[in-house]
Amino acid sequence: MTQIQPNPQSTLPATAPKQQVSAPAGPAAGPTTGPLTPEELQLGARNHSMPLEALRRDITPPGLHYVLTHFDIPFIDNGAWHLRVNGAVERALELSMPALRRDPAITVPVTLECAGNGRSLLKPRPLSQPWVLEGVGTAAWTGVPLAYLLGKAGILPHAVEVVFTGADAGIQGGVTQRYARSLPIREAMRADIVLAYKMNGSELPPQHGYPLRLVVPGWYGMTSVKWLESIEVVTAPFGGYQQQVAYRYQDSADDAGTPVSRIRVRSLMVPPGMPDFFTRNRVMPRGPVMLQGRAWSGHGAITAVEVGIDGTWLPAQLEESAGGFAWRKWTLPWVADPGEHELTCRATDASGATQPLEQNWNYQGLGNNVVQRVSVRVE
Repeated sequence: MTQIQPNPQSTLPATAPKQQVSAPAGPAAGPTTGPLTPEELQLGARNHSMPLEALRRDITPPGLHYVLTHFDIPFIDNGAWHLRVNGAVERALELSMPALRRDPAITVPVTLECAGNGRSLLKPRPLSQPWVLEGVGTAAWTGVPLAYLLGKAGILPHAVEVVFTGADAGIQGGVTQRYARSLPIREAMRADIVLAYKMNGSELPPQHGYPLRLVVPGWYGMTSVKWLESIEVVTAPFGGYQQQVAYRYQDSADDAGTPVSRIRVRSLMVPPGMPDFFTRNRVMPRGPVMLQGRAWSGHGAITAVEVGIDGTWLPAQLEESAGGFAWRKWTLPWVADPGEHELTCRATDASGATQPLEQNWNYQGLGNNVVQRVSVRVE
């Protein structure tokens, strides 16, 4: 069912949704040099990362793709679910899933990465989901182009942002909220942003946003709101918690910071050899081996990957990417000599950005794209 009606607010300026945050409210405690806390371990158990061996796959299966859920995974009755599009639009819309599936659809391969990926490597360590390096995955997302739906609703000239609100609710920073984020109008009208109801050709799994989620190629995963229930076009910048407090690059708790947006350039390697169960230390036989991995960036195409072997950098071979915002495979043959070795990899994108060799510390532990280091014992 699709309901389209003139918007009674279309002659009035639409304001940003409720959930405005007037003052910073950071994490319960500041960064620490101590061991993982029970709260971090609990978050680590609820969420999960992509095993690095899955980098061998062009497309990540849903069960291997990383998951970050802020609150509870909502239980949604697809038959009763509707998507609302309102605010500063000419026509407010209310669409059922069958109606959405009758609209034109696109499929976009997208690498999504959590903005907190690499947080646990920072010293001191910000307290939140303790990602190491594996908060990433690449999927083929199918659904309605966001720009098509916004065009159907008709954006009014004085609109500045589009706010996306999910069904997941909870408390963060002392603020009771539904998870919500916004995009500037110009960004929201990109042709490749999709309201996805399929992941890798199948129905969205519950943990990935069933029945509908937003997917914003090139931006960190916090932007791709899951369990989407409403889209509101507003004429004032959205001031919700996930926009004004969370997901900002800060030097300290008192720093207003700058907003996190596009994914910083990164590469990861499939650790060669076999792992020790507890330590994950790698062991492999001497001789030739093909090192491989993936590289991606939200700021431009990957133009180069270098692999470091005991501090000596060598250029890797790049394969074609599956899409403009999907990771790119790289390979490098290596003849492994006996002994202890350190393997690293770093990528460069079309903007000229290259991964740093040292940590890029910030108060919330975001955007840490420091190079990966893999220790290997060759026997």
